[in-house]
Parts: sequence; structure tokens; C-alpha cells
Amino acid sequence: MQSHGMIARGSLDDLFAFATVARTRSFTRAAAELGVSNSMLSYTIKRLEQRLGIVLLGRTSRSVAPTEAGEKLLLTLEPALQAIDATLAELSRARDQISGTLRITATRQAYEAVIRPVLDTFCETHPHAVVEVVIDYGFRDIVADRFDAGIRLGEKLQKDMVALRVGPALRMAVVASPAYLARHPAPRTPHDLATHRCINYRMVSADTLYAWEFERNGRPLKIAVSGPLTFNEPELMLHAAADGLGVAYVLDHEAADWLASGRLVRLLDDWMAPFPGFYLYYPSRKQISPVLAALLTVLRARQPGHLATDVAQRQPD
Repeated sequence: MQSHGMIARGSLDDLFAFATVARTRSFTRAAAELGVSNSMLSYTIKRLEQRLGIVLLGRTSRSVAPTEAGEKLLLTLEPALQAIDATLAELSRARDQISGTLRITATRQAYEAVIRPVLDTFCETHPHAVVEVVIDYGFRDIVADRFDAGIRLGEKLQKDMVALRVGPALRMAVVASPAYLARHPAPRTPHDLATHRCINYRMVSADTLYAWEFERNGRPLKIAVSGPLTFNEPELMLHAAADGLGVAYVLDHEAADWLASGRLVRLLDDWMAPFPGFYLYYPSRKQISPVLAALLTVLRARQPGHLATDVAQRQPD
């Protein structure tokens, strides 16, 4: 117990000062290295020797050298100080490194539009972080299910969440192939869809078919369509439409390449109004995890014009 008391009374700063003088063999050089005056350093060493009851340094007018007791102390002290320095350096590096797992729930569309474009940058910048994406079309309780964040359309956000816009406003598109339109006259209004073979989208979480939404002159309109095909993946709907099997209703940007290639044709475009795009949302807390903050930084760098300020306590429409 006595030895522990001696260590406690001899501060680490005093021991480090002793080791610096012993290494440099000079009070002047050691004082300059430590950023203190010669008199302060001399006082520190004397105080340490008095506390330990041992002379650690032999002094002459020309030189300074550790005594036998000082050499014995240095044998233990120098490796210990080096180990402490190495550990502190490692902790400092760890502090600057982003690590841990970031769990996100998102629809496939949200993943493709928001997460996938920044994954290479994020993983290269933060090699110690792990991103786990769970594709889900239902509305998960991200707190209960231990997710850090979710990504959904702005019009369908969970309440009591902080939301951050991570993309532009979106539009839907009604599309069909030229071959289909050669056999069926193009609809002129959404009501004309009643005579068409429409490709339905099933919302699995709600176990219902999605009603196609339109808007014109500020007046919304929902149409329940019917047809021989139903999918829960937009890509399959696009393939079916391109194969001439019916009319599909998908996100405009998902159909862009198909439209540009001429495999699909846009219909009822004047009935399509923009709506809130994707938002990343997370529980309303004062602080977020460093790994989530790092992802937001990458998203801001990619789309500074789209990333809006946090909006707390969002309410669903």
C-alpha cells in the first residue's frame, strides 16, 4: 500500500520531467523541450526527489546524469511512458475514426436513389464503419427495431422524428410500350384507364393495391385500376410494360432510361404533379451517432442543393 501512495504523490508530470532531463542530460535542453523555465524544471525535480526520498540526478557544473537509483527508475519508467504515449496516440486516432454499424431501413427505390450513389465514397472515407441496409416497404418502428435511421417518401414520414430531405421532389409516370399502344388507344384522362390492362402494385405491408394518384389544376384524383398483372417491385412492372403486357405507374426517374430508349412511352403527363421526395429520418434526440453524422456529411457533399435543414416532429399527412 505504501508503494501505491508513493506513486500517487509523485505525479506523472514530475516523472516525465525527470525522464526528459535524464534523456537530454541537460536542464536547459529539457526545459526548452517541456516549455518551462530552467528554475521551474529544477524545482520540479527537487520536489520529486524529496517526495521519493531518493536522489535521482547527479549534477555538476558541466553535466547532469541519472544516479544509480535514477537509472533503476528509468528502466521501468521509460517503457511505461512510451506505452502511455502510444496508447494516447491510438486513442486519438480512434477518436478521429468513424466506426460502428449504421443500420438503415429503406425501400429499394430509396436505397437506389439515396444510399447506393454514396456508398463508395462513404466506405472509402470511413473504412472502419459498417452499413447495414434492410429493404422493407412497411413502416418499421426504428427505435424498437434498433435502426439508426430510415428513408421514406416525405409524405409518409413517421411522426415524432427528425427528418432531413435527401433528394429532390419526385413525379410519377404512366407508361406503356409502343406495341401496347398500337393495339389500345392511349388514355386521354385517368378515367380512360378503366378500359386498359393496368399493371398493379401491391403494398405488401398494408396488403392492398396501390391506387394511382393524379392531380390537375390543383385537384387530386385517385383511380383504382385493374388488370391481369400485379407486382410488388417496380422493376418487374417496367419489364412487363416494356413487354407490351399493360400500362404501368412508376416513379418517373425509374422509367427514364426506358423512355429515353423508346421502349416505353409516357402517358397522361399533364396529370402528374411533383410531390415530396425522399427523407432520411431518425429519432428526435439531441445527439446522433457519429457514423450517422458521417453519412449525412457525405450526402450533403453529393447533393448540397437538395439536402434541407432538419425538421423536427414531422407529422404524417
